[in-house]
Amino acid sequence: MIKKQKSPVRYEAPALEKGLDILELLAGTTRSMYLSQISQAVGRGRSEIYRVLQVLERRGYLERSQVDDHYSLSNHLFLLGMERPTIKGLLQKALPLMHRLSDDIQQSCHLVVPSDEFMVVIARVESPKELGLVVRVGHRRPLLEATSGLVLVANQPEDIRAHWIQKYGGSVHRQARGTIIDTIESIRKQGYAAIPSTVVPGVVDISTPVSRGSAAAAALTVPFMKLAGIRATQEKVTAALRGTAEEISRSLR
Repeated sequence: MIKKQKSPVRYEAPALEKGLDILELLAGTTRSMYLSQISQAVGRGRSEIYRVLQVLERRGYLERSQVDDHYSLSNHLFLLGMERPTIKGLLQKALPLMHRLSDDIQQSCHLVVPSDEFMVVIARVESPKELGLVVRVGHRRPLLEATSGLVLVANQPEDIRAHWIQKYGGSVHRQARGTIIDTIESIRKQGYAAIPSTVVPGVVDISTPVSRGSAAAAALTVPFMKLAGIRATQEKVTAALRGTAEEISRSLR
């Protein structure tokens, strides 16, 4: 007699799900929202949503404008993520070396990690010069649309790399997707990327992996700018960047 496998028990936590629905909604929008807009978007009644909003605001996950009562996501979730041992340990190892790198090359630099389909900046060091491009901590872009993201994808084990391209490349046009795959393969073989910025004309994003084991745990990036009075060439900056990333990688072993 063949026994039928029991379906896994599905437990419900309605209040928790309401809170998560609200957090995911506000995380996916660039604008703050009224209670009524949130209620409509998550398909819940105003009274039940109001109670959840009050708790999330009191715990620091949401911020409410004192002017118009709009709600927006705070940085609390981001800060919680930064407290994860793997991230905290990475920052402790990387930041002193990032400061040294920035002083040596007279350019700013930043560190990014993957988060689902995005790359997220978790640390930055400003240029010691008066002018420099600074990317704010918490900035995120789709993995396949940013130089740092492409470096993260390129330096994953083959199965993970293929999975990410398939999972996160669905919205990319077929022709562009082929170009992205070629670019990722080139980065993997070369060991770094140097791609003109699509956001700031005149800037070349130079990025290289920071490895933990067989995969890139992060990408260290310099938005390279040619500035008067700075003698470091793009080639010298690239060499210094790769050396720093390798040093951070060794410290993570």
